[in-house]
Amino acid sequence: MSDFTSFVPKASIPTIKKWLDQLDVRIYISKSRVTKLGDFKVINNEYSISINKDLNKYSFLITLTHELAHAFVYDKYKNSVKPHGMEWKSMFKSMMLNFMNLDCFTDNILKVLSEHMLKIKASTYSDLNLALCLRKYDCHRKDVLQDLEENQFFRIKNNRIFCKKRKLRKRYKCIEKNTGKIYLLHPLIEVDLIKSL
Repeated sequence: MSDFTSFVPKASIPTIKKWLDQLDVRIYISKSRVTKLGDFKVINNEYSISINKDLNKYSFLITLTHELAHAFVYDKYKNSVKPHGMEWKSMFKSMMLNFMNLDCFTDNILKVLSEHMLKIKASTYSDLNLALCLRKYDCHRKDVLQDLEENQFFRIKNNRIFCKKRKLRKRYKCIEKNTGKIYLLHPLIEVDLIKSL
């Protein structure tokens, strides 16, 4: 099990340790993953949570609490409820209330997080305001899609090249250079701007 204590605000550590002891959960610090920030798994009746190591301490705390809420819900209901159903939302909300203070979060995060808690989404990045607020505290911030101008070319992590087009509701229409296929990409996907092709 990895030591999570250097990844979260100090004031949150006693509460998290209490939860870990209650559930007997193993925490693993994972390399950066594009598709998820954290993950809860049950293998041979043992609970494990993995969290990306590149998250800032505020994102790490929210993600860890998110995954611990899954563990508590699974412990009580097993697979009889939806992963992000009412039981999980209620559990996550009650757990997060332990941290809704200036010892754990900055004032600007608390404001946005309070709004988020009124209508909880399955992923932090589904709430654009919260994701943007948390992103300000990332150490190695890269450009994201919403920062680019329309018709600019960019590369994503898998080396595919796209041209950014207009925003359709919440996502940007983008055309893949090699195939001409249209994709709707999240505004906060990390990109490398291509100055010339």
